[in-house]
Amino acid sequence: MNFQTEAQKDCYRKVADWLPQICDRVTNPVLKNPIFSLQVDSATVLVEILPFQQIESVIYIWAYVATEVKINSELLLFLLKQNDTFRFGGFSMAEDGDIRFHVTLLGASCQQNEFKLALTEVLETSDRYDDRIVERWGGKRAADALFDIF
Repeated sequence: MNFQTEAQKDCYRKVADWLPQICDRVTNPVLKNPIFSLQVDSATVLVEILPFQQIESVIYIWAYVATEVKINSELLLFLLKQNDTFRFGGFSMAEDGDIRFHVTLLGASCQQNEFKLALTEVLETSDRYDDRIVERWGGKRAADALFDIF
């Protein structure tokens, strides 16, 4: 495993201990990098443990929601207004236009219940909004786009 700091390494171990208690469908798809993957219904969620400065780490929990969506002002306004309704996290857009939902937590102070709530928010939101966005603006759910690759 490639860790850039001790804080990142410590946080990775903490999250690795929590995940089997929270979800039984966890994999570590990129063995060299501190990333976990979870699949629930149509949502694939990634949990990345990233270094932040030298003494801290960040837990970045995110999921692709939709891809190949026709980007227009109506969609962007919809995403922005939805961001105001979430307890944690929000929508973002990748450089290529893919829509994501993410939550970022501070690693060292993060507690298991906080992590579980954030993870649940990403899982439920990405699973709930993928159909809604694709139905209204076209494109593909991220889960369907992944199946097209194989």
